[in-house]
Amino acid sequence: MLALALASLVALAAPVDAAAQAKAPKMTKQERVCLRKGNKLYNQKRYAEAEVEYKKALEANPSSEKAQFNLATAYMRQGSATADPKDKNNPMNKAEGLLANLAKSASDKQLRGKAAYDLGNIAYSRQQYDQAIECYKQALRCNPDDDQARQNLRLAQLKKQQQDQNQDKDKNKDQNKDQNKDQNKDQNKDQNKDQNKDQNKDKDKDKQDQNQQNQQNQNQNQQNQDKQQQQQGGMSQQNAEQVLKAMQDRERATQQRINVQQAQQQRHERQRTNRKW
Repeated sequence: MLALALASLVALAAPVDAAAQAKAPKMTKQERVCLRKGNKLYNQKRYAEAEVEYKKALEANPSSEKAQFNLATAYMRQGSATADPKDKNNPMNKAEGLLANLAKSASDKQLRGKAAYDLGNIAYSRQQYDQAIECYKQALRCNPDDDQARQNLRLAQLKKQQQDQNQDKDKNKDQNKDQNKDQNKDQNKDQNKDQNKDQNKDKDKDKQDQNQQNQQNQNQNQQNQDKQQQQQGGMSQQNAEQVLKAMQDRERATQQRINVQQAQQQRHERQRTNRKW
């Protein structure tokens, strides 16, 4: 309820006394009677019943500013400032609508000030301190002697200052959080980059070492094969090729000598046959 939400504030403006307006030409008898009944019920904290009487006063005189203001005070006692502002059935929203009209266009300056004062209390309870400050200032412009409005204005200004300080702290906290997040992100990125670079470097080194090891294994296998062949009385492929080439060279030389000898023998035979006997 609003009474709990505004514990640090001076109380709401009281309903307008109908007796002070008894001689007003626009106030009908029915309106005056209903206002008195409603104020009596309001003082007994029977706000829903007071609401009914204020509505009856408005039925008697729809333009009654006093009945509108008193109905708004009854709504405020039944509503909650923390309720959804868009809820049309919320009594607090109904009160706010009536008070806004009165603060703007009420013919009675004192009533405009009271309406602005209550609007300030609603805004204060919603932690809308900027709006509350403006409403209390309006109330003081209408009635400079309103000490309640002056006291609540100081409270709203202090709350606004505290709110701004908290927002600055939260803003700095969020900025530091984002900055740390970005730094951690960059650091992780650099670490991953260096790690990948080292991994690739290790892979290249492992590959190079593996190639060297394979070459060494091949050379060792060849040496083992040559050694094994020598132990078995054989020879390596390279030695076999050298021996084969030497044999081919000797055969070629031998064949050439035979060919020369055969040619010489054939010449001798032709010479002997050609002699005259």
